Amino acid sequence: MQTFEKGFLIGAATAAHQVEGNNIHSDCWAQEHMVHTSYAEPSMDAVDHYHRYEEDIRLMAAAGLNAYRFSVEWARIEPQEGRFDDSEIEHYRKVIACCKENGLEPVVTLHHFSSPVWLIGKGGWEAETTPADFARYVRYVMERLGSELKYVCTINEANMGVQVAAIAERYKKQMMAQLAKAQAAGDSVNSDVQMGINMEKMMQNQKAIAEETLQVFGVEKAECFTSPRTPHGDALVMEAHKAARAVIRAVCPGVKVGLTLSLHDIQALPGGEAAAEKDWDDEFTHYLPTIEDDDFLGVQNYTRARYDANGSMPAPDGAELTQMNYEFYPKGLEHVIRRVAKEFRGDLLVTENGIATHDDTRRTAFIERALDGVRRCLADGLPVKGYFYWSLMDNFEWQKGFAMQFGLVAVDRANGHKRAPKPSLAYLGTHVGK
Repeated sequence: MQTFEKGFLIGAATAAHQVEGNNIHSDCWAQEHMVHTSYAEPSMDAVDHYHRYEEDIRLMAAAGLNAYRFSVEWARIEPQEGRFDDSEIEHYRKVIACCKENGLEPVVTLHHFSSPVWLIGKGGWEAETTPADFARYVRYVMERLGSELKYVCTINEANMGVQVAAIAERYKKQMMAQLAKAQAAGDSVNSDVQMGINMEKMMQNQKAIAEETLQVFGVEKAECFTSPRTPHGDALVMEAHKAARAVIRAVCPGVKVGLTLSLHDIQALPGGEAAAEKDWDDEFTHYLPTIEDDDFLGVQNYTRARYDANGSMPAPDGAELTQMNYEFYPKGLEHVIRRVAKEFRGDLLVTENGIATHDDTRRTAFIERALDGVRRCLADGLPVKGYFYWSLMDNFEWQKGFAMQFGLVAVDRANGHKRAPKPSLAYLGTHVGK
């Protein structure tokens, strides 16, 4: 087995809301419990990582991993605007200490999708006040934990709202096309159609959602981090990152700071060049002026996206698909690293890369091929400093609930959250240099 050089980080990643459980002050928790929710099920105690982090960290250490990427939950730290919970910051101090005791480098993310309910009540990630609010939270965390850290990600997948907006726009166009086709044929517009083309019913639902959102958040539209984002909101996220970066460098000048981006391996077929270039600009290029002074960039890749003259293409016929309906495409990671490295001059960390599957042999194959690509990048002198598989455990995959199996460790939620490491965990550990 070919290992990486000593000091190259190989670990697993989690996000607080997906694994800790009972994140009761967050917007995600509030939305999960709404009558008109888009979540398949509520997170509840998730996989109880909040209480079992020591066991989970020991599992990583026993497998040979040398790093753990996890997030600090803003809604726990600042459950009410301006009121910080010292007991919660102590919890994360213990998590960091446990990592170090077990030989794992802690890599902390300060915002991983979930936000405090009060932030959404102020306008969320479309509000002018959010960058300053985020910076205040970051200062509190860094003043207390920063001296224990080497790498800090300010914001996970800072471009996620832009991607969601693009998906929502494509969905809207498809829905309207189907509606027009039905009307032209004289068909009734049935609310049971998958695309939801009963416009009257849709409007009724929108009104009900707005009324419930007003009750829960105090606003009719919840601008959460993963909501479809406007260009102005996208600029505000960049302002939040810059404000956080300035705080981190002022409080802890030795800490390496960056953000992470969700990046597809974007490929153009004949006629699709312009669409592919626009997609890459949306996902990556237009962020360069903001991130060019960062110490590192977190690269997060799961699959590829292809474009032809008709726009976005589905996976090729017969392609292997994951539980998320992504094409099984581990070599996409190498392609993305190489493309990013042409324009971003700082270090690169693969902060997420993984596959949702019940077949762990396919997970191992995915990891093997992805790491082979990382090795080729290193051989060509690209500044890749680590690889984090997503995810440590099968956990709460946001609106899809607990059905997706991304984990290196299975969790029996019906049997006291019993952990069962999969062979892929040990396989990943064999790559760590000694």
